[in-house]
Order: sequence, then C-alpha cells, then structure tokens
Amino acid sequence: MVHQRSGQTGAPGKAEATAKLLEVVERLATELHPHLKTAGPAALDSSLDRDLAFDSLGRVQLLARIEQAFDVVLPERVLVTADSPRDLLREVLRARGVSAASVAPEVREKVELGLAEPAPESAETLVDVLDWHVRAHPDRPHIQLYSDVGEGEVITYGALRQGAERVAAGLQRLDLQPGESVAIMLATGPDYFVTFYGVLLAGGVPVPIYPPARVTQIEEHLRRHVSIVSNCLAGILVTLAEAKPLAQLLRSQVETLRHVVTVEEVCTRAAAFSGPALHAQDTAFLQYTSGSTGTPKGVVLSHGNLLANIRALGEAVQVQPSDVFVSWLPLYHDLGLIGAWLASLYHSLMLVVMSPLAMLARPQRWLWAIHRYHGTLSGGPNFAYELCLRAIKDEDIAGLDLSSWRVAFNGAESVSPDTVARFCERFAKYGFRREAMAPAYGLAECTVGLAFPPLGRGPLIDRIERAPFQRDGRAIPAAEGAGNVRRFVACGLPLRGHDIRIVDSAGRELPEREQGRLQFRGPSATSGYFRNPEETRALFHDDWLDSGDRAYIADGEVYITGRTKDIIIRAGRNIYPDELERAVGAIAGIREGSVAVFGGADPETGTERLVVLAETEIEDPQTLDQLRARINAVATELIGQPPDDVVFAPPNSVLKTPSGKVRRGATREVFERGLLGKPRRTVWLQVTRLALAAVVPQLRRALRAVSALLYGGYVWILFGLLGVPVWLTVAVLPRPSWRWSVIRGGIRCLARASGTPLTVHGLENLPPRGQPCVFVANHASHLDGYVLAATLPRELGFVAKVELTESLITRVLLSRMNTEFVDRFDKEAGIAGARRVIQSAVAGRSLVFFAEGTFIRTPGLLPFHMGAFVAAVDAGIPVVPVAISGTRSILRSESWLPRRGAITVTIDKPIDPKTVEAADSWEAALKLREATRSRILRHCGEPDLEHVRPPIWAP
Repeated sequence: MVHQRSGQTGAPGKAEATAKLLEVVERLATELHPHLKTAGPAALDSSLDRDLAFDSLGRVQLLARIEQAFDVVLPERVLVTADSPRDLLREVLRARGVSAASVAPEVREKVELGLAEPAPESAETLVDVLDWHVRAHPDRPHIQLYSDVGEGEVITYGALRQGAERVAAGLQRLDLQPGESVAIMLATGPDYFVTFYGVLLAGGVPVPIYPPARVTQIEEHLRRHVSIVSNCLAGILVTLAEAKPLAQLLRSQVETLRHVVTVEEVCTRAAAFSGPALHAQDTAFLQYTSGSTGTPKGVVLSHGNLLANIRALGEAVQVQPSDVFVSWLPLYHDLGLIGAWLASLYHSLMLVVMSPLAMLARPQRWLWAIHRYHGTLSGGPNFAYELCLRAIKDEDIAGLDLSSWRVAFNGAESVSPDTVARFCERFAKYGFRREAMAPAYGLAECTVGLAFPPLGRGPLIDRIERAPFQRDGRAIPAAEGAGNVRRFVACGLPLRGHDIRIVDSAGRELPEREQGRLQFRGPSATSGYFRNPEETRALFHDDWLDSGDRAYIADGEVYITGRTKDIIIRAGRNIYPDELERAVGAIAGIREGSVAVFGGADPETGTERLVVLAETEIEDPQTLDQLRARINAVATELIGQPPDDVVFAPPNSVLKTPSGKVRRGATREVFERGLLGKPRRTVWLQVTRLALAAVVPQLRRALRAVSALLYGGYVWILFGLLGVPVWLTVAVLPRPSWRWSVIRGGIRCLARASGTPLTVHGLENLPPRGQPCVFVANHASHLDGYVLAATLPRELGFVAKVELTESLITRVLLSRMNTEFVDRFDKEAGIAGARRVIQSAVAGRSLVFFAEGTFIRTPGLLPFHMGAFVAAVDAGIPVVPVAISGTRSILRSESWLPRRGAITVTIDKPIDPKTVEAADSWEAALKLREATRSRILRHCGEPDLEHVRPPIWAP
C-alpha cells in the first residue's frame, strides 16, 4: 500500500503520476533491501542513495521499471543526475508522449564501405594516421553515432579533420603551448572526437578525465580531479556547458588552469592555425590510472607506443577494414579510447559508438547495436557481460541475432569464469558463439593490450588445487571432479614484439605454473609516470616494467591471479580478496558487488589482520550475528580460516572506481579513520566546502594577476624613461659606433632595471672583429632586435621589413642602425631590396637576418627564407647561427603586456659557404639554410614548424 504523501498537488494527472512513481520506487527498494529500515515510506524528496540505497545496478533496474510502468523513454543522464524521486517524476512528466515502442531497435542492411587499407607502417603519429585517411578517402564513414530513432550522426575522416582544425585554432588563440596538457571532460559524442584530435593538431597533450558519477559525490570527484589536473599542469579544461559551473570550482583550486571552456567557445576563437611537427617519441596523451589501489598516476604514452600497440592488436585480432566495431566503452578509459576508437581509426573500421550511460540504462542496446549494424568486434569489462545476464529479459531481445560478433573482448578487470560460462550458454540461442569470447589482459602502462588469446579458441579455464596455490603459489592442475579448487581464465599470449615474464620477490624468473609478479617489456611500454619519479623508479626493473599484478604462465598463456597490493599474507598463506568478495557477496542479506576484503595491521601484535567489510541493510543484531557466522563459514571453506574482523556497513560505504572496481586501499583508509558509514554531506554543503577551499588559490591567482599587471606597467615606465633619451641621442649622434654604444647601454640598463637576466653563450664563436659575416637568428618577439643589439659586441646592419618605416620612431631608429629594408609584397621592390642586401654583404658589412620573416604567437621555428643564405654565398662570407630563447614568453605577438622572464642567446660556430659541397650557388644556399636552421633548432628550445605556412606566406 502506498501512503499519502505531501507535495502531490498540481496539474491534473500529476498526483496520479506521483503515486504511481513512488509505488514503483518503494516496491523495488523493498525487493533489493528487504531488511532496510527507513524513517518511513518513500517520499518525493527521499535520497536515492542515502535513504533508499540504490546503487548503480539498482538505478538501472529502477529506470527500466519506470519506463515500463509509464511507457516512456527516459534520458540516460537520469542514471547519474537523479538524486530523488522528485527528479525522476520531473523526467517522467517531460517524457510523456515518447513511447518505449517508438524506440524499438531498427535493423539495417549491412553497409558496404568499399575497399580500404589500414594506415601505413610509415605513419609515425596519430596525426599522420588521420591525414593519411583524409588523403585516401575523406568521405569514408568513420564514426556512426548510435541513435534509438533513425540513423545517428555519421562522422567521416574529412569531417573529423575539419572539426579538429577549428578546435586547434581556438586552443592556440587561448595560448596553448606545445606540449601543454589540455584536460578533456566531455561525454561521448562529436565534440569529444574533434577536441581530442584538435589538441593533438595544436601540439598539446590531451588528458581525458571523467564527469561526476553522482551529483552527491561532487566533492570526492573534484578532489580527485584536482590532483590529476594539478599533476598534468593543464592550462585549459574543455567541458560541457552544463558542467562548466562545477569545472570552475576545479579551476579555482588548480593554479595552472587558465581557461575552462566549452567546445563551442573554443571554436568561436578559431583563426589562423599553425600545427607543429610531431614525432613518434612525442607524448600523444596522458592516461591516468583508475586508482583502485592508490592515487591516480599519469601514464605517459607516446605516438610510437600507441601505434605499436594498435598494430600488434590488429594482427592478433586479424582486423579487416570490413569489420564493424560496436563500442559503449567510456572514452576517458584506455579500452574505449585506444582499443575501440583509435584502433578503429587506424584500421579503417567503422566505429558504432554509444554513450556508457545508454548501455548501462538498457544493456540490451549494446546487443541490439551489434545486431543492427552487423558488428564484428565489441567487448568490455567482465561486469558488462554480468549486467547483460542480470538486467536483460528474454522478451527484451526477441529476434536478436549475434552471429556477426566474431571477437568479444573481455578485459580491464578480473575475468570471472562463471560469468564467461553463463554468458556463452545463455546467448548461444541468439547466435553468440563461444569461440568469440576472448578474455584478454592489458594495462595502461602497456598502452592498452599486452596479451590476447588465439582467435576462435574460446575461453580456457584452468582448475588448480587450492592448498598448494595458497601456500606456495604453485598452480597444480586439479584432478577431474576434485573439489576445493581455484579457477582462473587464460588471458592469452603476449602480443607480437612484447615479452612477459613471472618473477619472484628477488627478481628471479619463475618456471611455468609458479605464481609471481608479472613483468613485461615491448614497444608499447610507457616511459614512466608524468611528474612522478618515485613511482616511475618503482615501475622499472632494468628494461622490464612491473605490472603490479600477480600471475602464472601455463603452456605459454598468462593467468592473472590478482593485484600484488591486494593480496593478504596471513600465517604464511596468500589470501586473494576477489574470490572471497564474490563468495561473501552471494550470501543473502549482503549487497552483491559491495564487499571489500583487505589486510589491516593488528595494533597489538603488528601482524596483518584479515578484514571483511560488507554492505548490508540489516540492522537487527541477532540477524547480523547469523550473517557473521555465515561469512566465517564461507571464508573458512575457501581459505581455511575465518577472518579476524567482519564489519557491516550501510549501502554505498565500499568505494569504487568509475568502472566499478572496488577501491580496497581507499576503503581500508576510510575504515581505519573511523569514517565508515558516515553520511555524505549534502550537495550544497559539498559545493560550499569546495568554494571555501578555493579561496586561497583564488587569492594567490588574483595576486599574481595584479603583480603581472603592475610589473608590465613598471616596464613600460622604464621603457619610456630610457627609450626617449636613447632615441633622441641616437638620432643626433654622427658616428655609428657612438650610436651603437648608446643603444647597447640603454638596452642593458633596461634589462637590469626590469629584473630580466640576459645570458649569452658562445661569444668565442664570433668571427674576428672586422671580418664580415651574416648573422641568422630565430624570430619570436618584438624584443629580438633589441636583444641582439645588446648582446652582439659589434656594429651590425639589420635586414627588416619595409612596413617598419611607416612609423617615425622605428624609421629613424632603424635607419640610424644601418638597416636594409625589404618589401615582402611588391615583387619588383622586393627584388631590388634583395640586391641591395647582397651588395651590402659583398661590400663587407655584417648583417642580421630574421630568416623566418615574421613571428607568430605559437612557439616554434618556422621555415626560413632564402635571402640570408643567397647573400652569404654570393659574398663568400660565413653564416653565424644565433638562437634566441625566452623573448616570446616575455612579450608575445598581439600582446603589449611584458611578463617576467629570462633571455638566453646562444651563438653557434660560423658556417663557411666555401666548405659546402654543391653543384651551384643555389644548391649551396639551400644546404647552408638547412645547416643553419638545424643548429638554431637545437638551441632555441622550441618545436619544429618546418611544414607550417605562416599567415604571411599565404597566397
């Protein structure tokens, strides 16, 4: 019976809908938690988490029941945004008129995409891969966005590149620096794909992070992301419009984070786009580990790591361009980002993609998408297969055909032999072949994949004797029909080019069927953790990397037995938490999937204690004693001894990662701090605490901004006080040497007064005084000419653009410094200016060229013009490469606010054109240009923009 609730007045039908909804909520809550005692019946403002104890799977079931009761379709976001029945009621009323029957899956004919090839082995970077596809087949469908109704949006390779270019240009307008991290907190959709590639095109490093799983968990979520964004030094966060207010709280606590923007805001800033050159060894992105056993660590993955892994996986799976990959996997996780999307991109597959929430809300969507699009490749963690078994009814999938599914990946968490067997058995009648199930092993530190089973073999389950395994780590095959065994699923053989070994605590390699630490090596292996030298040192053992997992090898295949940090050693025996957690979770009255088993130090003896922490709604002491006795009995049967402590906790006490893994270390910490079972703060209180915590960082940021503004104003005052008398003096002094002394002294005085260190290296490389030469320098700022005037101890002649004569101040100053002006736009005037420059060089004058011809906001060395080198060859005088670093950050293009910084000038050894072997003078000039540019690139500290056409060169 549903009790009368308050708050049911309003429009006709709302009261009836309220009563009906609360009846559904209350009935399911009672089914899931028959022993839960609440303060009263479910009300509109009861908390789904705190009062009704709905976990993720409970929410999935609740959504399905509400849709069935009201014949509506609710948006997937309700799974994470709804905090109370009132939120659900609002969505139900909004969804009226959208019948569930209207979103029945539509079967489509198999799309023939035509012949295609994977990207070539010559591709060194992800950008190379996309560019190859754009050249080969720009209109070929790449991504099919799943939609319940009709066909969703299709993204071609060409469209992906065009959208990414707009994002890249906008990011550069936001001062994105090459190699700087950009955090991406976006949902699955077109914006995510173009943003990820846009960051790459702009020379940045994408850092995928995930949105909050619950509004009520905002404080825990943001605190975790503060550590990630702070560690990766992100300057920009791209997020959804609705998440922007929350992301601003993140910005307030991360000092490096300058901008929090949406994709739309980024694209409105788009202008000229300059893409730096990328190389195989450059960082492609940072993959932060899920943190099931500790603080998230940023795994550094290069373009070379990614492509090596994608190629090896493609070979193991025998991928063909005719394959269709169906994915619901989150794009902030390596399995979804690399295994699904980037692998599909490389191998020319069509990727059918839906959001994780769409799959969690209705798991049958995943299977229907495989049916509808004739999917051949798909998969996920073990829990996804378990969810299909629990949440999908036979009537939901009548007519389903899974016969096209040739490889079903199962990885990213421990693989349950029971789940594998039951999934294969149940869905066999829908065309699923047991041979398609492919349990695999991988980890972020090896990009994504490390081991894969033979195709068409199906899952291989090893039954071993429990006692010798727990005591000595020996995996002895159990006799047929023997009891008290352990079962592990084979995860395959190492990928091509990769090695796996099992070692003991001393680092000695163990023989087959002996358990130890799994170590690996290969071209997919990371170079370490970003800005975490301590963890990086622990990761490497010579040229082998430690996976953190324990395993054994049998017949060449690897069997994962658990995480090293999770295994509890008690009385000389190894205890594996996952098996005990599953067994305890199966006991009636215990919430399945909400059990944590961990070791804790005994305060009296110092030995390790075995703790079983289980969530339950039961409060009756006598019933709890019975539960404790059953847990002790189950533990004794499995591991030969009862736990030291059995702790009962209310729902949602066991902490989990976004992918559902139990965070044993974090749960243990909460238990030991005495915080277990304490209710979470309300959302407004969490937001208030975060806002207050942000006051100090905001104050620091404001002080830095004020300080920068005051410093910039101070420098301009100095410039005015020094510049005016220097200009007047230079304008009237008759001798060039006097003018140069005044200019050099004024600039050095300005540098000292402004606190700008000016360091010069390589003065010994200067040609003897009196010997003419051509100085070629990179160009990064308006300051470069002044810097060279102050640091090169001789009279020079600059070569400058004629536009500088339009101002009286610059015309007088540069003319008195013996500057040769060149017109870059009038061809005839430009030729005449070039001849004057060559004649000056022949006449024995030392000239300074900024061979790039211009400078841009984006750091990097642009292509060089030929003028300086033709002049040097014709005059037969050496070229002196000069690299300037630091000026761009002090005074950037389009900015007039000087910032603090240091300037370094490096003078390289002269290059004599007479020593250049060439068939003619033009070839000599070309070789001279390349030699000079390579030396400047070595010292300037900026990336190579050789293949970029700056705006001034546009036709």
